[in-house]
Amino acid sequence: MTNGFKIIGIETRTTNQGNQSQQDLGKLWAQFYADNIFDKIPNKVSGNVLSIYTDYKSDYTEDYTTIIGVPVSTLNDVPDGLIGREFKPDNFKKFVAKGEMPKAIVDVWLDIWKNDRELNRKYTYDFEVYGEKSQNRLNSEVEIYVAIK
Repeated sequence: MTNGFKIIGIETRTTNQGNQSQQDLGKLWAQFYADNIFDKIPNKVSGNVLSIYTDYKSDYTEDYTTIIGVPVSTLNDVPDGLIGREFKPDNFKKFVAKGEMPKAIVDVWLDIWKNDRELNRKYTYDFEVYGEKSQNRLNSEVEIYVAIK
């Protein structure tokens, strides 16, 4: 169980069909860094960057929203052009992607999708945590949390 959190960041609507998400998420990450979004976010509670997958139309085969942002203490001060969202506490199964990014993350997600039924996914929201260890080139680590029933 995680405690839930508030986040400020940027978002896009995408789908995994036809590798669309690879293009859309690549653009979203590029925008996050090019526009220095991290520095524009007030009231940060950590230096971690989160990538959240939410508002699923049904499951991983259909449309969903991706938000890239930073956990914050309040949503009272959301800068223009950014979005603020609150995510309630939920139950998660934790995975750790290790190795070269983004390939290591893609490999873990392919495994998650393959075991979708067994995992009993909830499709409320899933998220990745990009902390200090996420920038270690070939030895990077990113935590992935998948909501389960």
